[in-house]
Amino acid sequence: MALVMAASNLRARNYSIPEADLHRSRLIAGKILPAIATTTALVTGLVCLELLKLMRASGPGAPATPLAAYKNGFVNLALPLFTFSEPYPPATTKAMVKGKEWNWSAWDRIDMDIGNVTLKEFIAHFEEKFSLEVTMLSHGVSILFSFFASKKKVQQRMPMKMTEVVTAVTGKEVDTSTQKYMIFEVICSDLETGEEVEVPYVRFKL
Repeated sequence: MALVMAASNLRARNYSIPEADLHRSRLIAGKILPAIATTTALVTGLVCLELLKLMRASGPGAPATPLAAYKNGFVNLALPLFTFSEPYPPATTKAMVKGKEWNWSAWDRIDMDIGNVTLKEFIAHFEEKFSLEVTMLSHGVSILFSFFASKKKVQQRMPMKMTEVVTAVTGKEVDTSTQKYMIFEVICSDLETGEEVEVPYVRFKL
């Protein structure tokens, strides 16, 4: 039970949600004891096996582990059925950036560590780095910048810091003491053809 409490609190701290003491952890876990003893226990064991493979491959001087060494598991205890397969590589999206083909997947991110710059500086940095025109920039469901927005609104936001723009649009203050990154979605187009170019999410370091 101590391990369950420690692991759950680490996850809670990672996502900045309230942690639970031992008593509350017992109350929560007590409701799922039948599940813990059956399928959940099996799935947890299979996940731990894959985790051990990752740990073994991440040590200093460790040999690279081929993708075929990892397994997807399909289990039905009622039959019983235990089937394992090699994982498929992630689907990729092709984009042309600066005349070169760029294949990226859902696991890729564009990391930007340029400080808490203004919206104008952010867009200028992105366009210079990738030679693409930013047509829209959003954070979650909130649009921070778009080509169809009123000129007055764009002019007001351009000199604002990125955290200030997010706070102004979403109505929620960015807590830099607990939040290390902000995720932005950028919609852009090719400077020459005007065609839309798909790019990964931007992970903006605070």
